[in-house]
Amino acid sequence: MSRQLVFMVTATATVFVWSAIGSYGLGNWLLEVFPAILGAIYLALTWRRFRFTDFVLTLIAIHMMILMVGGHYSYARVPLFNWVRDSWHLSRNYYDRVGHFAQGFVPAMIAREVLLRRSPLKRGSLLFFICLCICMAISAWYELLEFAVAKFSGTGADDFLGSQGDVWDTQWDMTWCFIGSTISLTFMSRWQDKWLRVDAA
Repeated sequence: MSRQLVFMVTATATVFVWSAIGSYGLGNWLLEVFPAILGAIYLALTWRRFRFTDFVLTLIAIHMMILMVGGHYSYARVPLFNWVRDSWHLSRNYYDRVGHFAQGFVPAMIAREVLLRRSPLKRGSLLFFICLCICMAISAWYELLEFAVAKFSGTGADDFLGSQGDVWDTQWDMTWCFIGSTISLTFMSRWQDKWLRVDAA
């Protein structure tokens, strides 16, 4: 295990513990960090059969920490983004947009690496399109999950939804996922390819 990976695992575990201690609400915390917990379990179980590059593992760790910060404060109450809202006279706390940007940016690299290593797909426009579709499918699934939680939990799901009164919140969430995945596939693919070549050497 590389030093970079040891550092990222340690940092992620530290943020995870911090996020649980004194979180805004245990139920909301669990809902927000649950994808990170599932991801960590999956990576542990598949480590010997399929090991991602350190590049993708670092992105996954950053994404997990974004989820954990949102779980600790709730997405609508992250202090730094409250300060941005108040300083710039914005209508809302925009930390959830960061989360949905990452929801596109990171899975795009995950999907691309899996497809390049485990399918006949080659680099090109078809790979770009399929990775983008995977990210948008994940985003749509997550919005449906939020909808289900809201329907079955009532007002208790308000912090998980984080809509802050915006009737277009779902559409904005998916838009930021689209932006994140498009930027990732456009500008990070060559960087990822370098890591793939290093690992293959």
